[in-house]
Amino acid sequence: MRLALFQPDIPQNTGTLLRLGACLDVPLDIIEPCGFIFNEKAMRRAGMDYLEMVSYRRHNSWADFLQYRQEHPEEYGRIVLLTTHASKPYTEFEFQKNDIILMGRESAGVPEEVHQMADARLLIPMNQNARSINVAVSAVMVVGECLRQTDAFPKVEG
Repeated sequence: MRLALFQPDIPQNTGTLLRLGACLDVPLDIIEPCGFIFNEKAMRRAGMDYLEMVSYRRHNSWADFLQYRQEHPEEYGRIVLLTTHASKPYTEFEFQKNDIILMGRESAGVPEEVHQMADARLLIPMNQNARSINVAVSAVMVVGECLRQTDAFPKVEG
């Protein structure tokens, strides 16, 4: 399983998700351009001291990400987009170990082209009067369910 961030806008959310990846051994893909300067100094300033522990790859564009995915089919499976414009709850989806959980931009989600390319589009059931849940919180919920279903949480000794 992988977590992909499409043109993230908020460095604190990106830092949170990089930390999640470090703690749960989930690799991340950062699909640029970002809405902030993405470098080690900026991430450390945002409190992200886990960069050495996380496996992440930066892609210059959506096209670069797709090309890399095509070249590494053993690591990159289905694109599972988390979106408010879906009808299937993530709790009713059967995840696979090499799924890519794709998160859109905090400010705009993903463009229609990306939305249409997803192999699955899932939502988090929530109060119909609310717009959306924070992208980092949303990712944590879905990543946790994917890891649970695929028995891929890091093993605890003892």
